[in-house]
Amino acid sequence: LVFNKDPDATEVMLELTKKEKLAIEARKKGGVVEVKEKSWRDLECKKRLEHALINGISEHVDKDVEEARQSANKPLEVIEGPLMDGMNVVGDLFGAGKMFLPQVIKSARVMKKAVAYLLPFMDEEKRLNLISQGIDPDSIDENDDSNYAGTVLMATVKGDVHDIGKNIVSVVLGCNNYKVYDIGVMVSCETILAKAKEYNVDVIGLSGLITPSLDEMVDVAKEMSKAGFVKPLMIGGATTSKMHTAVKVAPNYFTLDHPVIHVLDASRSVTVVSSLLGNDKEEFVEDLLEEYDELREDYYAGLEDRYFLTFDQAKQQKLVIDFDSAPPAPVPKKLGVTVIDQVTLADLVPYIDWNPFFQTWELRGRYPNRGYPKIFNDAAVGKEAKKLFNDAQDLMKKIIADKSMYVKGVVGLFPANGSDDGEDVHIYQDEAARTAGTPMQNFCMLRQQAEKENDEPYLSQADFIAPRGYKDHLGMFAVSCFGCQKLVEEYESQNDDYNKIMCQALADRFVEAFAEFLHREIRIDLWGYAKDENLNEEDLLKIKYDGIRPAPGYPSQPDHTEKTTMWETIKAKELAGIELSESLSMMPAASVSALVFAHPQSQYFAVGQVGKDQVTSYAERKKFELDKMERWLSPILNYER
Repeated sequence: LVFNKDPDATEVMLELTKKEKLAIEARKKGGVVEVKEKSWRDLECKKRLEHALINGISEHVDKDVEEARQSANKPLEVIEGPLMDGMNVVGDLFGAGKMFLPQVIKSARVMKKAVAYLLPFMDEEKRLNLISQGIDPDSIDENDDSNYAGTVLMATVKGDVHDIGKNIVSVVLGCNNYKVYDIGVMVSCETILAKAKEYNVDVIGLSGLITPSLDEMVDVAKEMSKAGFVKPLMIGGATTSKMHTAVKVAPNYFTLDHPVIHVLDASRSVTVVSSLLGNDKEEFVEDLLEEYDELREDYYAGLEDRYFLTFDQAKQQKLVIDFDSAPPAPVPKKLGVTVIDQVTLADLVPYIDWNPFFQTWELRGRYPNRGYPKIFNDAAVGKEAKKLFNDAQDLMKKIIADKSMYVKGVVGLFPANGSDDGEDVHIYQDEAARTAGTPMQNFCMLRQQAEKENDEPYLSQADFIAPRGYKDHLGMFAVSCFGCQKLVEEYESQNDDYNKIMCQALADRFVEAFAEFLHREIRIDLWGYAKDENLNEEDLLKIKYDGIRPAPGYPSQPDHTEKTTMWETIKAKELAGIELSESLSMMPAASVSALVFAHPQSQYFAVGQVGKDQVTSYAERKKFELDKMERWLSPILNYER
């Protein structure tokens, strides 16, 4: 035990000692050594339900709930008794870091199935009681939520289709006896406010993944203030941050009565909601207000301390590639648009990067066991990570076998040259169009402007494409994983949040693997500039190849509106069924798009914040009104608009 670091080592040792003691006693009596294994199924009904909830075992739930119902005075006693007792244990263990998100989601599945079994009995009992009191049952509000610890409205904001994080938070809150009204994705501000009033919720939660959602959240906060709302506002999602919430959202709504708070992940959501609705709310909000005031001060002080080159200065210090000594990649083998619809999920499995999968489930190993597969060796989360991974493998095999999900995409490879000013990239239908100087599309790029402490160039993606006079090319693709939504709806109908979220997590892994697979196919075949490349999957994930595939809306080109140019060019909607929302979120949610640069000196970088002089130029080149352009670029402006 001295060297065994397993937290359960003592309990395991005691259990083994107990078994050995029984065996010794049996041998003394001359009997056969037979130690009967105790099963949790031998426990009394209440303890069986508690065990099933804590361990996420749903196989026997209907039988055990029925037994508990038979011994109870009314069905509600089963929920308020053994079921809530079990969920309270789950909540305590999760809060103490002794239970992890996948286990909580499994526990929620057991709870939902148990409640679903009891609902018809509860509805009938309620109906008979009302009739006995001379009350018409049909006149009673079906949304009575007086038995809950609180009510929360959850929505993914307008234009955004991503909801896996929101779904996880909803389940975790539900496990802790909060009534959650999840009103879906791409929800307009008007609908959010209307539903919040209709349900009279205690807290409103907004979620989003893409950067335009940040501005949408600011708008919702402004409208809540105008409409006189007094409910706390929670902000969450991959693109959000505590700093953005403090600087951009909070000033439009935050008061001591109705604060705005950023929620980092699902594990914090229960603590946040309970603090917002508890007796210590005033102290909690005062501390939050003080923290956000400090964050705002730091942010604006940082802006004063940062220096930016003018746009003209940045252009003068751009990356200059010598395309004579390092010429562009050869002409692609297959120019134009190509539909990719013969790739199977089985083809993609070797290309899956499992690290983001564990991040989705909030399982994080500690050094030196941070990444996959080392996470399985982690003393705290390793065991649960392995169980989660095995469940993912089982579901993945099922999906591959029954073809309930599939992938499809479209690739475009075109002649390309940098614009005369070196800030954009012109692409051409063919060589004749290049010679005639008649581009079919113009891809606008953004350049770094924040001052650097060294002699490094101020990068733009336009730097990676050769100017006129050279035969350079630009690639692009859009890919999606289809079928996930149907599976999600099936599992929802079965009260199975665990497999519902697992499906979404796997769809994300499939499409990212598809992007990796397709980029390789472009390099070695469709374009063929690296036909002799022989990298294994691990090296691919470490980007040990020539070229990059930056995505519109991400650091190297943080403008989502460039997707519309790409969609027009490769006909992603018409040929692959991949659509864009009004905020340019790709649909289905499990989608990836990217430009493909082949030159070995092309590199990933972050544009960072940009000045008004560049934004003005950029808007002119894109033929956008300045205020519209500023709205799309709002997260990266180095000035207040």
